[in-house]
Amino acid sequence: MGKIAENLLRQDFHTNAPNEKLVTDITEFKCADGKLYLSPIKDLFNGEIIAYDLARSPNFEQIMRMMKQAVAKLPQGASPILHSDQGWQYQMAGYQAILKQNGIVQSMSRKGNCLDNSAMESFFGRLKTECYFGKRFETFEQLEQTIHKYIHYYNHERIQVRLKGLSPVQYRTQSLN
Repeated sequence: MGKIAENLLRQDFHTNAPNEKLVTDITEFKCADGKLYLSPIKDLFNGEIIAYDLARSPNFEQIMRMMKQAVAKLPQGASPILHSDQGWQYQMAGYQAILKQNGIVQSMSRKGNCLDNSAMESFFGRLKTECYFGKRFETFEQLEQTIHKYIHYYNHERIQVRLKGLSPVQYRTQSLN
C-alpha cells in the first residue's frame, strides 16, 4: 500500500476542508430490465457526493463522465487526493491522465481489502438500505430516477450527526462562510 493510502487510513478519512480527500468506487443495482452501475465521488470533508454517473454497463466512458463533473466542481488550484480500490477503471492510462492533468493525486486500496475504501462502501450501504432493498424496479428509468432523487436528498436534506445535525451541503456552506 502506498504512503497516500496509509495516510488516508491513519487519519480515519477525516479532513478539515472541502476538496482535500475524495473517494470513489462503483456499485451495481438490479432491476427487471438488467443491471445499472453507479459511480460516485464522495468528499470526505462532509460526505457530499460531488459527482456521479449511472450506466447500464460497467465502462470507461462512465468513469470519464464522472471525472469531468468532478473536475468542473474543483476550485482553481485544488489538488485533492482521490482514493479508490484497484478496479480496472482506476488502473487505465486515461483515468490516470485526467488525474494528472488536473492535479489530482491518486491513491488506491490494498489489493482485496474493501476496508480501505470503507467511506464509499458505507455510502453504498446507506443508499441501498434507504431506497433500494425491499423494492422492485421494473425499468432502468424507475431505478435511475430513484437514485437521482436519493443522491439529491442525501446531499441537501439528510442530516448527519457528525455534521452537527446538518446535511452535507448545509455543512459545507456553513463552513465556507
